[in-house]
Amino acid sequence: QVQLAESGGGLVQPGGSLRLSCAFSGSIVGVSAMGWYRQAPGAQRELVAAITGRGSTNYADSVKGRFTISRDNAKKTLYLQMNSLRPEDTAVYYCNAYGPSRSGYYIDYWGQGTQVTVSS
Repeated sequence: QVQLAESGGGLVQPGGSLRLSCAFSGSIVGVSAMGWYRQAPGAQRELVAAITGRGSTNYADSVKGRFTISRDNAKKTLYLQMNSLRPEDTAVYYCNAYGPSRSGYYIDYWGQGTQVTVSS
């Protein structure tokens, strides 16, 4: 079982920056990937960025060149550095881990979400 807790969201002006943090606890043995998703009001939840256990990264086209995902295993924290923020980045951001449940089947683990609002 994996527990996730996001922090770092808030209100920022267009062009500004935020760094989101996701503290993870529990066993991450067998976790194949971690990532950040976001969901705007009335919209589907979408993948923003992901990182594998080996460090390979993947980004949504809309955030490439602006966002960076990283992980510090010693601090047990996943990060999302967000630069050059735009109003369309406004959403609730969720930390995600994809890994085995206690029964062995792979499932998605989610944090509670943190609100990011980009507005003048």
